[in-house]
Amino acid sequence: MRSRDRIIASLETLYREAFEAARQSEEDERARQLDFDFQRDQVQLEVLLDIRDLLTHPPASSESSTPSAADTGTSMSDLIDKAQTLRKLTRFR
Repeated sequence: MRSRDRIIASLETLYREAFEAARQSEEDERARQLDFDFQRDQVQLEVLLDIRDLLTHPPASSESSTPSAADTGTSMSDLIDKAQTLRKLTRFR
């Protein structure tokens, strides 16, 4: 699995190349749009990476946290169902 830093760096590299090309072509409106698009995509990507981290590395349990799936008898299929529900709720239309 690729690291968070590597994914964000790849996104930044793609946008920097397009942004520099727009600036060199003196396409100010295109450069502004790319800047906005980058910021939007970065936030969306960070949210997705946070979800990935939560699904692959559940938070460490403590006395004050909610019980784990094993403690409550929740099966893996229940967790997958929850993830699919989350996916449906967050799908862009």
